[in-house]
Amino acid sequence: MDTFILLLTIFVLAIFVGIEIIRKVPPLLHTPLMSGSNAISGITVVGAILAAGANAGTLTTVLGVLAVAMATFNVVGGFLVTHRMLGMFRGK
Repeated sequence: MDTFILLLTIFVLAIFVGIEIIRKVPPLLHTPLMSGSNAISGITVVGAILAAGANAGTLTTVLGVLAVAMATFNVVGGFLVTHRMLGMFRGK
């Protein structure tokens, strides 16, 4: 149970740090930074696949599959936004 509390604390702190970092980024830089962070989201997909396939219990598998779906959605969304952003710089 102590490990769970530790991991939950780290997770909650990471949420607060992420929110503060995103708030400080000006809107002009948000899209380029989002496209750059797409590689990190790809790493998240790999970690989620490992969690889903760990066979450590039903809850772990369900949460892993949910994490795979959400991380994949994030990566695809990042690529779509990047594609749209790059399209704004193309000549007519």
